[in-house]
Amino acid sequence: MSENKSPQARPAQLDDRNPWVLDTRELGRHAGLSKAVQRSIPVETALGVPDVITIDAGSSLELDLMLESVVEGVLVSGTASAVATGHCSRCLDPITEDVEVDLTELFAYPGSATEETTDEDEIPRLVDDRIDLEPTVRDAVVLALPLAPLCTEDCQGLCIECGVKWADLPPGHGHEKIDPRWAALVDRFDNETGDDQADGPGKQA
Repeated sequence: MSENKSPQARPAQLDDRNPWVLDTRELGRHAGLSKAVQRSIPVETALGVPDVITIDAGSSLELDLMLESVVEGVLVSGTASAVATGHCSRCLDPITEDVEVDLTELFAYPGSATEETTDEDEIPRLVDDRIDLEPTVRDAVVLALPLAPLCTEDCQGLCIECGVKWADLPPGHGHEKIDPRWAALVDRFDNETGDDQADGPGKQA
């Protein structure tokens, strides 16, 4: 925490038309009052890791939240959910995965002890009794996405020799490897076998 805080520039006013912005004025800064909020917010920029797993632009984030007025600000709790798409990190098949994250964030009132003793990157602020949920939700959702998504927990991946999915290969599939030191003898044996077959069974010495 900061002991001596320098004056900070006033945050930009939040636009009520922005679906990420929540108006808390009806809570009236009376500790104990609460308000339920459900919203479906369009995703304008894909979230996640491209070519691995993302919540695509054009999809939606579903918010189911409770806003509660407390002494130091407004406590936001609930869930955010969405559908992510990507590719299995083992077999590369396309996958679709439901993602749901729990949210708990305090937004501090201007002039509160919390606002005076913390930096904004530690605890976000209310601006004109409004909350901007976007940074909080985006960070939580991105962190919840798997770094190595799987189509199934027991996915065996691909055969490193032929690149075919192990699940599609017959039992006992394998690729025989010959020690390079014996490769010349194998070639010679194959050539001699081929010559004998070409001569036919009726050839006489």
